[in-house]
Amino acid sequence: MTTQAGTSVPTPESTSVPTPETVHRPAPWVRTRLRAGPLAAVLMAALAFVTVFLAAAFPRISDRGADAALQDFVRQKGLNPTSLQTTSRTRDYDNAAELDRVRQQLTEKTGRQLTLSQSGLAYGTRALGDRGMGNPGYARIADPPVLSLLYLHDLSARATLTDGTWPTPGTVGGPLPIVISKQAAETIHVGLGDVIDNGVEGSGAQRSTVVVGLYRINDPQDPFWDDLGCPARACLNAAAEHEHWMTSGFVSGDSLAALARWGSNGENFWRLPVDPASLRADRLDRTRNTISSFLTGSGATELIGATGRADLHTASGLPEILTRADQRYRAALPLSTIGPAGVAGVVTVVLCLAAAVTTDRRTAEIQLLRARGGSRTGVLLRLTGEGAATILPAAVLATALALTLLPSPRWGQAVLAALAAALLALLAFPARAALLWSRGKAVGGRRRLVGELAVLAVTAAAVAEVRRRGVGTGGGLDPLLVAAPLLLAVTGGLLLARIEPVAVGRLARLAGRGRGLIGFLGLARAARDGSGRRKPSVLPLLALLIAVTTIGFGATVLDTVDHVRTRAARIATGGDIGVSVPDYTTLPESFTKAAAALPGVRASTGAWVEPKARFVGADQDYTEAYLVVVDPAAYAEIARTVGVGEFDPAKLAVEPGGRETPVPALFSRDLAKRLAAGPAVLRTPNGNGLRTTVAGIIGATPALPDPGKPFVVVAAGPAWERLPDAKRINKWFAVGDIDPEQVRSTLRDNGGGQPTGMAKLIAEEAAAAGRSTHGLPAGYTVHSSGENAAALADDPLQHAAGRLFWYAAAAGAGFALLAVLLTLLRAAPERTAVLARLRTMGLRPRQGLALIMTEALPQALTAVLGGGLTALAAVALLGAAFDISTLVGARVGDVITPALMPVLLPTAGLALLVALAVAVETLIAGRRQIATELRAGEQP
Repeated sequence: MTTQAGTSVPTPESTSVPTPETVHRPAPWVRTRLRAGPLAAVLMAALAFVTVFLAAAFPRISDRGADAALQDFVRQKGLNPTSLQTTSRTRDYDNAAELDRVRQQLTEKTGRQLTLSQSGLAYGTRALGDRGMGNPGYARIADPPVLSLLYLHDLSARATLTDGTWPTPGTVGGPLPIVISKQAAETIHVGLGDVIDNGVEGSGAQRSTVVVGLYRINDPQDPFWDDLGCPARACLNAAAEHEHWMTSGFVSGDSLAALARWGSNGENFWRLPVDPASLRADRLDRTRNTISSFLTGSGATELIGATGRADLHTASGLPEILTRADQRYRAALPLSTIGPAGVAGVVTVVLCLAAAVTTDRRTAEIQLLRARGGSRTGVLLRLTGEGAATILPAAVLATALALTLLPSPRWGQAVLAALAAALLALLAFPARAALLWSRGKAVGGRRRLVGELAVLAVTAAAVAEVRRRGVGTGGGLDPLLVAAPLLLAVTGGLLLARIEPVAVGRLARLAGRGRGLIGFLGLARAARDGSGRRKPSVLPLLALLIAVTTIGFGATVLDTVDHVRTRAARIATGGDIGVSVPDYTTLPESFTKAAAALPGVRASTGAWVEPKARFVGADQDYTEAYLVVVDPAAYAEIARTVGVGEFDPAKLAVEPGGRETPVPALFSRDLAKRLAAGPAVLRTPNGNGLRTTVAGIIGATPALPDPGKPFVVVAAGPAWERLPDAKRINKWFAVGDIDPEQVRSTLRDNGGGQPTGMAKLIAEEAAAAGRSTHGLPAGYTVHSSGENAAALADDPLQHAAGRLFWYAAAAGAGFALLAVLLTLLRAAPERTAVLARLRTMGLRPRQGLALIMTEALPQALTAVLGGGLTALAAVALLGAAFDISTLVGARVGDVITPALMPVLLPTAGLALLVALAVAVETLIAGRRQIATELRAGEQP
């Protein structure tokens, strides 16, 4: 082959084939980008970690609080109401082994679907008829003492034998061996070995029992003994004219047939307590349906078939208790949800701001990738992969940490919330970058205006609907009620974004007329965004507005709850302190004088409240009513302070005249209707009469804040003159900052005479039952509004809702501060360049820092102030839709109304934090950035 001179034909030997070592391989994109901006990657991972952790933590906190509140609510109801009470008639062949077999079947069947508490499990047999104890010498009041008989499985494990032996089966025709408590034996005067005469059977045969042993209950206050008669002592039955002692005796497990004959019939019982610790708020409906099935459904049929007892019947108060618990949980849901929903809104804005900052920093890079042939999909996938390398590991770690630190049986909602937060953090930057290619298609401000009008319309519709239907008819969480405050915050932010630049621009023009330069430049730049164009910067405003509105709204709810709870406790007490004594005694004058002189007492009065007075009308028909005799001046002050039955004390002044002159009185509304027929007379149980005239009509009065019957209030002076039996005091009321322990001490020192006779027996019975408190005799009570309010507030459901809200408030405030810092960071490059140029023109460092503060603070402080106003508007518009009775702890009709302090305190606190954050960022970052800009070009 010929070739042109000077050329050569390549040969295989001369042709070089590139080896794998010489082939150029581009570095991986993700690794390159992370190495180029390690600080940005770390900060984004940290932001994702915190965001996902909170998203996973809030559902777990809510679940734990709801479960704890449910379990505590059920536990407080007691053992018997929260148990399955199964009964069956006693048969001739029943014995301890048969009862144990039925118990095993019952626990096996019910235990498959319910967790039972073994500590409260009880079963046995009770005689359906109680019998008298007719032996001569036994303690007798009006009637002979009464004995009830039972067999209780494993009695020896809960009682200690003190004398004799445990019962054994009796002989045919002989007395039935029993054991009774030693304390009851001492009270009734029963001796060991006594054969007790229990009357005659219908057939004429003699009923009798023989005491073979005495025992002592190990823990008489143990709830286990509830509904098991009176096993620990002799109890007093105080029925009028039939007062008598009664106690319980126990037989052996092989004497059930004899027990049934002794009581004319017998009933086997099995108490199966449901363990409150096993209950979960998310399974309330399932648990309630399961229990209902065992009561009247297929579960009951299964129990009958398993035990072979057709008359087996199961009852329980647990379904009603669970229904009430479910209602409480649903009533507290709005407050528990508003806080986390506000945090979700603020976090969304912060992530969008972070994406905007990253996009502004990398706009040139993204445009270069597109110019070099990169497709939109390819560029977005690279950006998504870059974020996945930092965000997804942080999200997984945050989710695992939240699930570990906050254990709860439920994890689905937490994982879903964490996944949503992770996706938002991952896709925010690619979505923002995609907008770079669609900006040219924007239709000016028309699209934005249409969007804002749509948000305004949705907000107005939501508020109108919430105000129309209240909390909703379906029960449970009302999404509209939760979303309405957030919609109001968004609408307020959009409105403020329109107003704030115009207002700040006008302030800038006013500042420009002065001699200073800093104020004009700072305000002029505050009226523009980072690109220098005049338009609102919506995102930072939204973050602050949502945070402040949510915090202000929730704080107002909690503040209203505290005030309403205090007022409800004061109304229930009849003042700040209320003292009452039994009918058999009276409060001596020494107590009323000493109590009135206690520190903090602002007004006090003794009162006589007679519940059995009669109001006799002109037609001689009578109505039972409460008669309240008080000192008018002090009682009027108490009524004014409490806010119940307020009146002018001058209206109760008696005009000069004889004993037949009618006495002015305050009447309840239902009694006042009777007065139209003519004059009326009040008569006490002793037959004394008091002519009255109407001085006023009131719906309630402190002594009877929620009376069940009509009432009349008269002044003490004329009542004492005309009703001799009214000159006594059985109640005392006071208002002021009073220590209830000082009142109790005064009552102990000046409590009057000790009870005698039947009253003494009643007092001793109350003491034996553990109802005597604070060292006072039975029936002597001191009520404190502060203690009552504390008792109402001692509710895990209230604590859980309030705790979750404040956690969310702290998180929302923190993210709002981050939004302010991101806004400063976004405007930092352009601002730094301007300040550097001004520095070359003679601007001093302090002036430069003051300029930054003047530029950054107006928007932030305006947003905080706007959020406070929005919170007040939200309370005014939506407050009536919230039912706060559950949070108060008592049924109340109060609604949430706007209050300045609950909104002002968090608003001022957040404004201070924002100002400090701006100042710190200015002092630390601003000075360094300006110095860096001035040194540009120094390096070769």
